[in-house]
Formats: sequence, structure tokens, C-alpha cells
Amino acid sequence: MSKVAVVYWSGTGNTQMMAQKVLEGAKSAGAQAELFTSAEFSADQMDDYDAVAFGCPSMGSEQLEEDEFEPMFQSCEEKLNGKKIGLFGSYGWGDGEWMRNWEETCKGDGAVMPSEFVICNEAPDAEGEAACEALGKALASV
Repeated sequence: MSKVAVVYWSGTGNTQMMAQKVLEGAKSAGAQAELFTSAEFSADQMDDYDAVAFGCPSMGSEQLEEDEFEPMFQSCEEKLNGKKIGLFGSYGWGDGEWMRNWEETCKGDGAVMPSEFVICNEAPDAEGEAACEALGKALASV
């Protein structure tokens, strides 16, 4: 059984809703999955999981949340090489540049990305929820 961590930061609740769906997808695929806010997770926990889904909305000029999420993520970067990683988040404007940049960073760090990232404009609709569940399932597969 694979172990999956779903780690997120949410300001409005949209990315939190997405995190719940990623968690449900991982569990439905048989993984032991746990949900963490970015304040509850650290690089020290990376080795405890086979896969990690990171979720953060677009902030400012299409960037990760700077005060809590980005420092946590940066501390985890050294552990991304060879690790299955999934990315998700919501946005209210822009075209997803923050997510493309984030994915490029992860790939540059050697992360294994078994699924496309998932972005939702504002709250996830049925299609967005299904994409989040599929992301969780992809991370759960060994």
C-alpha cells in the first residue's frame, strides 16, 4: 500500500476543496493518505511518503503564497528527486503561469510527475473535482 501526503494552503477554501478531492482519490485507489496544511508539514516528513500532492492557489502576480506555503515547499525541494509529486491549485485571474512555473521547478528538481497538474478557476466544478480525484489516484498507484 502506498502512502500519500496531500499538503495545501488555502485562503478562500477553493484549494482546500481540491485537496479533499485529491485525498479521496488517493484513498479510493487504496493508498494510505493523509491531509496536511502547509503549516503542519515539513521536509522532515517527505521520506515518510511514497508520493506528495502539493496544493497552492495563485497569489499576487501568479506566484505561490509567500509567507507560509512557499518557504515550506522550498524546504522540501531537496527531497523531490525521484519522488512522485502532484500539483494542484485554484486561481482567480491569469492563465496558470504560476502552475507551469511550479511544475517546471519540480521537474528540474527531479520529481516524478505521474499526472498533469490540476488548476481550477475559483471553486472546483464537477470536472475539476474529477481531475483532483484522478490526480490522487495517479499518486496512489505504485
